[in-house]
Amino acid sequence: MEAVTVKSGSWALLGEPASLIRRIVFIDEQQVPQEEEWDGRDTECLHFLATLNGEPVGTARLLPDGHIGRVAVLSSARGTGIGYQLMEAAIKAAREAGHPHAALSAQLHALAFYERLGFVAHGDVFMDAGIPHREMTLFL
Repeated sequence: MEAVTVKSGSWALLGEPASLIRRIVFIDEQQVPQEEEWDGRDTECLHFLATLNGEPVGTARLLPDGHIGRVAVLSSARGTGIGYQLMEAAIKAAREAGHPHAALSAQLHALAFYERLGFVAHGDVFMDAGIPHREMTLFL
């Protein structure tokens, strides 16, 4: 049986495995420019790291304002529910921090995933790092 765990912590604690996952998913796979991926905000965020049988396979971060971002799961672990578990942990942390809502900028191909978690899309499509996105909100 495969064991999935999700832990949260600072960039100092989780940054090394989280940055590797983000580099593979965003920079290598999606061709996001490095200067856009590394925005200088990681040290102020709460980070989440998912492991599958002890191996890091997914990450996300929660900014101090309740914005969830940098949600990434390695291709080998997609479709296993790991992204959902990462998002549940981030939503719980946002709720526990007292945020009235959680927000995110979703890539269009991922809208249905976030809608299953209760997020609602609003506003027009916009480009971020050459990828179409929409803003989404979940009231907590």
